[in-house]
Amino acid sequence: MRGRRRRGRPHARLVLAGLGLGAVVLGGGAALAAWRGGDTADSGATTTADVINESPVAPPPESPAPPPPSPEPPPPSPSERAEEESPLTSSDVPASGPGTFTTARTDGDPVGEGPLRRYRVQVENGIDISAKEAAAEIERILDHPRGWAAHGRGSFQLVSANADFVIRIATPATADKLCGAQGLDTHGELNCETVDGVVVNLRRWVLGSPTFDGPASEYRHLIINHEVGHEIGLRRHLGCSGPGRPAPVMMQQIKGLDGCASNAWPYDENGKYITGPEL
Repeated sequence: MRGRRRRGRPHARLVLAGLGLGAVVLGGGAALAAWRGGDTADSGATTTADVINESPVAPPPESPAPPPPSPEPPPPSPSERAEEESPLTSSDVPASGPGTFTTARTDGDPVGEGPLRRYRVQVENGIDISAKEAAAEIERILDHPRGWAAHGRGSFQLVSANADFVIRIATPATADKLCGAQGLDTHGELNCETVDGVVVNLRRWVLGSPTFDGPASEYRHLIINHEVGHEIGLRRHLGCSGPGRPAPVMMQQIKGLDGCASNAWPYDENGKYITGPEL
């Protein structure tokens, strides 16, 4: 979300934002046994056939072989696990941290077409989130087929140094401090854009938003797409274009949807930009 900056920049934005928590639970021994229970053949007691008038009794027909068990579903790929899983639950989100950050020491390849924007990812120390894994997830978000890079609005590259902007994941108290330096009040709940990049509130990254109809992993797409939209020059927020229509990513969806449906991507499945009235 943008607001008036003290440093003279034309905008500073509060992010819609941040993320709640989808958990992928892989079946353990008990769950797998319960899942397969319907495929397990019953073993009843055998009976002995009587001999009547000393005539031989034909053997009983063989029981059909039990059907083979259904194949186990394949485990999720590392990328799926990274997007869906989080080491934190709602009760584990710390309210504050040391205010120091770890930089993801990873350099990726550019994705997309258009002016290159290089970004660095930092995670506040002590919050139990890997900077490397967070950077990998953000890299996937920016390379999504419905994202900015896939439709010529810019290209993006994850770097560990010499970045054009930084994406920081911070505890609510640290986010408030960083955003407050830009004259923005994030109330311990919101994200913002600063003069050097994006501040993502850990609470939103982990928990998502109560106004967003989807998992926290999907809401993280909205956080990144909204803020990067500002980074590539989309200064104005958008409103809902009509009841039941997908909300633009440049809409402040955390403040309400006004009849629109939650949406985390700039473009629809046909490659059409999702827009709305300027606010």
